[in-house]
Amino acid sequence: MSGIFQLDGQKMIIDVRARVAKGEHPRGEILNAIKTAPVGTIFEIHLPHRGEPLIANLQSFGMNVIVNEIEPMHFRLMAVKLDEF
Repeated sequence: MSGIFQLDGQKMIIDVRARVAKGEHPRGEILNAIKTAPVGTIFEIHLPHRGEPLIANLQSFGMNVIVNEIEPMHFRLMAVKLDEF
């Protein structure tokens, strides 16, 4: 996993703000990390925008997503992997 992923116990912190600012689109990497993570993993995903397409992907996996705007250009998505998919 690249430097955007940090595992802290059962929590995976994913911060893609800098990569998105460079014009990158790491959604595929995020989704692969979620798919391969064990059930029970808590995901904390930091984005420079609300990330509606990513939220829709997580919801399609059956995950509930909590979105907080921490500050302008900093959104945090929180979700828990409850089942394998």
